Amino acid sequence: MKHRTFLLTFAALLLASLPAFAQRPQPGIVGQPAPAWGVTDWLNLPPNARGLDVADLRGKVVYLYGFQSWCPGCHKVGFPTLKTLLGQYAGDAEVAFVAVQTTFEGFGSNGLAQARQTAARYGLTIPVGQSGTAQQPSALMRNYRTGGTPWVIIIDRRGVVRFNDFHIAPQQATQVIDALKAER
Repeated sequence: MKHRTFLLTFAALLLASLPAFAQRPQPGIVGQPAPAWGVTDWLNLPPNARGLDVADLRGKVVYLYGFQSWCPGCHKVGFPTLKTLLGQYAGDAEVAFVAVQTTFEGFGSNGLAQARQTAARYGLTIPVGQSGTAQQPSALMRNYRTGGTPWVIIIDRRGVVRFNDFHIAPQQATQVIDALKAER
């Protein structure tokens, strides 16, 4: 009898929470114009550049990788995928790669200094940004409604978000990027 009462109570609580869950914004903004990144701290920018934003890369397919330096999934799958794609598209002027540490927790372990160390660890020469502090939540995470890290956003040449979700496998990313490159 205790188990039945528990299960009925649990089921009632679960059903009562469904409307609130349905009203929550879902992750990602696929099919929408790519909002500004709002990133002010950068590494590896081109000479004379003071910043970088999505509008600066219009006309290119953009692969935007969100990470945290302490994120196990970022190191296990996200960065290896990024490195694979960087090698595959090396010298391809139609594709741009950007990585941003989107900090939403562990602010002492996920700052610009750690982003610099992570970029060095993976030999990244692409732009690497830092978004999010304990005092200023990550504008990129808020604007793109990301759900954590590792997170991948792929933006088409016109500036429309075409992929916005947790990790993407290299083969799937290649298919998306190549399809977007073929669009005119």
